[in-house]
Amino acid sequence: MYDTHAEPGGDSEVLVVGYGPVGQTLSVLLAQRGHRVTVVERWPKAYAMPRAVNFDSESARILAAAGLAEQIPSFSEPSGAYEWLNAEGRTLLRIEATEEGRCGWPDSTAMYQPGLEAALAARGAQLPRLTVLRGLEGVALDVTGDRVRLTVRPTEGGDGERVLTASWIVGCDGANSFVRGVMGVGQTDQGFSHDWLICDVAPHERRVYEPNNLQVCDPARPRTHVSAGPGHRRWEFMRVPGETVEELNTEERAWELLAEQGITPDDAVMERHALYTFNARCTDEWRTGRMLLAGDAAHLMPPFAAQGMCSGFRDAANLAWKLDLVLSGRASEAVLDSYTVERRQHVQHAIGMSVNLGKVICQDDPVAAAERDAVMLAARERGVGTAQPKGAVQPLKDGLLYRRSAGRAPRRPAGDLMPQGRVERDGLTGLFDEVVGLGFVLLTADDPAGLLGDEDRAFLDGLGARVVRVVPVGTQAGPGEVVDTDGVYLTYLAESRTRAVLVRPDFYVYGPAADRAELASVLGQLREGLGVLAAV
Repeated sequence: MYDTHAEPGGDSEVLVVGYGPVGQTLSVLLAQRGHRVTVVERWPKAYAMPRAVNFDSESARILAAAGLAEQIPSFSEPSGAYEWLNAEGRTLLRIEATEEGRCGWPDSTAMYQPGLEAALAARGAQLPRLTVLRGLEGVALDVTGDRVRLTVRPTEGGDGERVLTASWIVGCDGANSFVRGVMGVGQTDQGFSHDWLICDVAPHERRVYEPNNLQVCDPARPRTHVSAGPGHRRWEFMRVPGETVEELNTEERAWELLAEQGITPDDAVMERHALYTFNARCTDEWRTGRMLLAGDAAHLMPPFAAQGMCSGFRDAANLAWKLDLVLSGRASEAVLDSYTVERRQHVQHAIGMSVNLGKVICQDDPVAAAERDAVMLAARERGVGTAQPKGAVQPLKDGLLYRRSAGRAPRRPAGDLMPQGRVERDGLTGLFDEVVGLGFVLLTADDPAGLLGDEDRAFLDGLGARVVRVVPVGTQAGPGEVVDTDGVYLTYLAESRTRAVLVRPDFYVYGPAADRAELASVLGQLREGLGVLAAV
């Protein structure tokens, strides 16, 4: 089966293997930048059942950048706080979530994955340079010179092998990645493995659950209950000692466990039940020449921090702008070396956090669980330590970031995820990305004319960068200016003790500048990092 926007076969700039949410997002981000993208997806039709159920503020910003800002409310809703109870119902941990997170979207959003995938597919269908080939699987992959050759055949059997070619290939093809197998790269296993029964349910009537998202750390049977998007709920039950996979993974057993939570066939429809083994693994190298990995093909983590799919979205956002610059001749291929460096450090932190949370909930020894409860309850009472974990995403510490001199750590706030607030220009008020646009952004509190020389201005123009001055509320915004409606940007610059920041297309700060001389240094170092020695 072919779902195409162009003649199937032929040559592309990028081949993407796998059309789940990560492959969809990467394909859209590249195609809307004007690149020819061909996707190979082994399944003839989109999978109609939910898997992931949550994304964070940064992920929502990435989805909005892929053209889904108006569609997000149709398949999702703010999920609210995430509470962890012990067997007696006492709160061990409460992870708060606001509806205006760092990126202007909710900290935590519950979503129905089939709705997300349908919205991404509809967005992809609007892009004439994106071709989606369904019902095909890769059987051979080789690289010769500057070309990648992927041999594919129908997944459901039959003749019809064909060869697809491109400059680059990205494996977004899941935990059993074909592309990763060809690359021959290793994975580091964190030694975490637990079986859980997942039950996705559609209640007949809408109910208010308090708390809306719940982990019950009961050693007799650890369990989870969370929102799975509008009109959907999810329950998860861990397999306990003495219980076999076969005993747990039946519809009858699923309903028995749900009945203990007050859910019966009279109350809801079971959309699916499935047994998953939660693992924690990270691929050692995400790039081998012209072959790259993203999403579950590169990393797996337990769901307890809700960062698996979110990490894949970050992969897509990071890789898309770098491939864009390489394909358009504005950066050398060496810039892609920073992909593994940057994404692996983020993912390793997210995996570590997920595993640590998993060790809390997956404890099935009553004595150890009692000791855990005592420690966490005491910490919660004091308001310190394990009572509130660090965020799942930390600033970048290495990669394509500005440093004052070679060998030194990045100059803070380089590596920060740039916050997003509302701004106003020409009578239009909205989130910064909507009002200003996407790509590189030089954000300044001063007149840019006093900061930029002609060569630096030409370099930024070649990158398609937007130079934006933020002015306080009560000021009339002139050309190239926006009013800082929420006060996010002027506050950020003041707290960072800088006058300007250069923000990358994936919303991470490349580097700050306190004055014209430092801005020249920032831009000069970026030229060098991109392999560009003069204005483009």
